[in-house]
Amino acid sequence: MTSRFTRWWHANAPTRESLENNRFLAPVAHRVLEPSLWRFTRRSVPRGVALGLLVGIFLLIPGVQIAGAALLALPFRANIPVAAAMTFLSNPATTPFILWASVYIGNWTLGRSADASGFMALVNDHATIGQWCAWLFSEAAPAMLFGLALISCAAAAVGYFLADWFWRHRMGRKWNARKLRIGKQAESSALEEIAPV
Repeated sequence: MTSRFTRWWHANAPTRESLENNRFLAPVAHRVLEPSLWRFTRRSVPRGVALGLLVGIFLLIPGVQIAGAALLALPFRANIPVAAAMTFLSNPATTPFILWASVYIGNWTLGRSADASGFMALVNDHATIGQWCAWLFSEAAPAMLFGLALISCAAAAVGYFLADWFWRHRMGRKWNARKLRIGKQAESSALEEIAPV
């Protein structure tokens, strides 16, 4: 499982060079490429997970998600590769479910009866700007946007706490293994000193 995830990570995570060549990030490339934002630390990784989920679920616009997550990582001192990689949670396979859930949650919280099929019809028909503006002023847009905001905030909070727990758990296991190894080495060296020649 870990090796498969590692292979996927190396194949899909953005590199410093890809972000340097991104036209959206050109004005702030010198800040985005700061080495401290690329280190994997106890604080930067959970922040990166949370920001990536927040931006990836709320924006749902490919390309803009990665740039948005990278730019948002700057003031929060989050890990940029993690933030950018977490935006891939919203992909063509998960987007319909996210949109359906956002309309359902938006309807439930706002007391509306909007339908998600209008949005999907606009996407499938390659709607014009006028059609999108008309949809934005319909009943479905507020429900979907409010639902997206709730889902993205909830996913960011859950992602932050899971990443923090995973990081602490993994580091705790490494420290325990190190203590055990040092204890065994100290015990074997003490036995060697006591053993008769």
